[in-house]
Amino acid sequence: MRILRTIAEVRAAVRDARSVGRTIGLVPTMGAFHEGHLSLMRAAREQNDLVVVSLFVNPTQFAANEDLSTYPRDESRDAVLAESEGVDILFAPEPAEIYPDGFATTVHVAGITEVLDGASRGPHHFDGVATVVTKLFGIVRPDVAYFGQKDAQQVLVVRRVVRDLNLDVRIEACPIVRESDGLAMSSRNVYLDADARVQATALGRALDAAESAHTSGGSILSAARAVLDEAGIAVEYLELRDAETLQPVTAVDRDALLLVAARVGAARLIDNHLLEGGTA
Repeated sequence: MRILRTIAEVRAAVRDARSVGRTIGLVPTMGAFHEGHLSLMRAAREQNDLVVVSLFVNPTQFAANEDLSTYPRDESRDAVLAESEGVDILFAPEPAEIYPDGFATTVHVAGITEVLDGASRGPHHFDGVATVVTKLFGIVRPDVAYFGQKDAQQVLVVRRVVRDLNLDVRIEACPIVRESDGLAMSSRNVYLDADARVQATALGRALDAAESAHTSGGSILSAARAVLDEAGIAVEYLELRDAETLQPVTAVDRDALLLVAARVGAARLIDNHLLEGGTA
């Protein structure tokens, strides 16, 4: 595996691969790898000739009061893990490489970024995501890019960018990877102390309860909220939304997402579950 720091180096490597007909898979990450990240790398490895993983804590998607300075970073550990999964290139640029002096362009997706995490974290968040992902697609020019379904709203934003800007890349959303107790894996889980770690399992249990209510014809939101209330978790949001448009829904006539965000201890956690339309 090669660790590359500059756009020019990555473009040269990609150009060489494409010249001999090799396919390219990209896994965009902010590092602090866990099994969720590794599952994306495995999917990319299985489906592509050249696998590029970007490791970049993107400053433009953090607000001033968020955890940019404390976000977990361990490039040496990440490099070992990426190499063990057969990654060919780890692209680990400095911020100035991605956002040079005078950088003044923002990619904004209207309609699906103002709600949920966009409302909680502010409009800058998905602007930062959309902008950096667009830049990575332009640098790497992947055939396929891999994202985790845990960040369901992010996946929809990226799909909209690809559609609206006619980018020639397929977006592959990979399943949420969970701990044995149901907690969705996240780099921010390291912020949880022992008590908060136990409390956080209520998010996954709430989604399970919602699925049971959906199957039995009960109240989806009430079932989820009851579990969270019992665990003493005050949510930022707990909402049922159309799985494609993120419009609010009251009945699951077509596929819908139940999405939750909450602060548990020192961590802000998100999770979601797809409820299939047509189930009684």
